[in-house]
Amino acid sequence: MPKIPDTTAIQADPGRWKALIFIALAQLMVVLDATIVNIALPSAQQDLGISDGNRQWVITAYALAFGGLLLFGGRIADLWGRKRTFVTGLIGFAAASALGGAATGEAMMLGARALQGAFGALLAPAALSLLAVTFTDAKERAKAFGIYGAIAGGGGAVGLILGGFLTEYLNWRWTFFVNIPFAIVAAVGAYLVVREPAGGRNRSPLDIPGVILSTLGLVSLVYGFTRAESAGWSDAGTIGLFVGSAVLLIAFVVTEYLVKSPLLPLRVVTNRNRGGVYLSLGLAVIAMFGLFLFLTYYLQVVKGYSPVKTGFAFLPMIVGMIVGSTQIGTRLMTRVPPRLLMAPGFLTAGIGMLLLTQLEVGTSYAGLILPAQLLLGLGMGTAFMPAMSLATLGVDPRDAGVASAMVNTSQQVGGAIGTALLNTIAASATTAYLADHAAGATTPAAQKLVQLQGMVEGYSAAIWWAVGILVLSATIAAVLINTGKPGGGPVAGSGAGADDEVRIPVVAH
Repeated sequence: MPKIPDTTAIQADPGRWKALIFIALAQLMVVLDATIVNIALPSAQQDLGISDGNRQWVITAYALAFGGLLLFGGRIADLWGRKRTFVTGLIGFAAASALGGAATGEAMMLGARALQGAFGALLAPAALSLLAVTFTDAKERAKAFGIYGAIAGGGGAVGLILGGFLTEYLNWRWTFFVNIPFAIVAAVGAYLVVREPAGGRNRSPLDIPGVILSTLGLVSLVYGFTRAESAGWSDAGTIGLFVGSAVLLIAFVVTEYLVKSPLLPLRVVTNRNRGGVYLSLGLAVIAMFGLFLFLTYYLQVVKGYSPVKTGFAFLPMIVGMIVGSTQIGTRLMTRVPPRLLMAPGFLTAGIGMLLLTQLEVGTSYAGLILPAQLLLGLGMGTAFMPAMSLATLGVDPRDAGVASAMVNTSQQVGGAIGTALLNTIAASATTAYLADHAAGATTPAAQKLVQLQGMVEGYSAAIWWAVGILVLSATIAAVLINTGKPGGGPVAGSGAGADDEVRIPVVAH
């Protein structure tokens, strides 16, 4: 049995709330970057002479590097120290952003995006694991993760607003340059105020076979879904990537079971509660990414909104996420078990998504889109906050980096799947609608209307799938996550016993 230490001996870091500011700022920068470049892409493509066939690589290069290297980045944080990894990731991300903003051609842009992804893979797990080991009191942890969860959920929508402003009023290059002040302030602040607890490093030798297998497996998986979007699901290359990914990831699991110092200790993912978080969160992100994609196109193409107006149209979702995360989630997290926040949260988001299945060409923004976004934001904010906290709760401090990386990996893979899967469903439904209705449109105005109706029909079909995915997320959270409410004392678990029972307030390490 692990020894239960005297909780009075545990001293909270006096600078923890200042540290949260810089950790949150870095997380905001990484999340912003996932959507801010999307708005700038058409302008950048024209300026740099990037072909239509290669423009997806501006997004894909980042996604592949980020998704493929996350587990490695999490392990580096555990091995090298989270603070050092965090600051290094920030400096590298700023340098890569400067390179992207100064790009003179396609190769320079794609290289900069891949570098951003690689340094993001160092930065993201280091940020979350720093948060996990810095805030050990249950009530303070709830507040800290409430703020972090709001940023993780709503940052993408903020990126759409900022991207619209920068592209419309300045230049697409500023969607890259804007990262530099974020990174410098966060790096200097982290260097001065972040204090990493002693004894939290994992100095075991690096699992090189695990690094290679996990990186190649995740890259194949993310690229498979990205390729499916453009080449189709039955394409030989797409199928080959999925088969290769399955083989590599199975070999990775076997390797982790056999080696003495695994990259991803299987105890991190086989814990019932953490496994439930990774799975339900990854599925929910599929629905979220689909929504960003379709609503952006709907507002700009169907409704004729400008980039800035489109960004502002996402504000109700951001407000909902902030309220759900910092008010509902934070206030209830120490009073009710996590599943009683996560499952209702995903269901509330599902109701918001259900409203959006009623989209039509002439749909009122205030009458349908605004309340749907509020419900989505409230639901996701309420669910994200306990999910982020529970994903690292009870983990041995030496595994905090890789456990945090798994949260980011589930979100990154979920995003890739969401974009490809839902886009394919939408495209198929649009094609079917146009085949049925195009013959009846005999005038240019009628043809344009049928085209728009076909697009909206496609969005509605895909959003129905997103509703189902959110219901599945809620079910997984309700069934798999069975931990009780956190106590009022310290919660940062560690040691062998931590994974067996996360209800124990503190476990010795």
